[in-house]
Amino acid sequence: MTEELIAEVPNYRESKLLAPHEKAAIRYAEVLAGDHLSASDELFEELRKHFTESEIIDLGFRMMTYVGYTRFIAVLGIESFGGPCPLSAKRDQQRAEAAAASK
Repeated sequence: MTEELIAEVPNYRESKLLAPHEKAAIRYAEVLAGDHLSASDELFEELRKHFTESEIIDLGFRMMTYVGYTRFIAVLGIESFGGPCPLSAKRDQQRAEAAAASK
């Protein structure tokens, strides 16, 4: 995916560069990552125009794996990768704050 296409994602509905199947996939991701209970028959009808049932499931699974992963690391407070695990430092900071608050 090019930088130009990536720049189109926030306004995917009006994009002239993204293909219809890409727009459908982005809409699917938007629904699954946001108000997942708003997934409608209309959404799945649109997806079926471009993907098989198996592809829709696979795409959704991959999206939710990523969404779940990003939510998990956000809860843990992990902001960067490649260095020492920041969990110990965050846990120590939380303990110190809790101890200070209890005094």
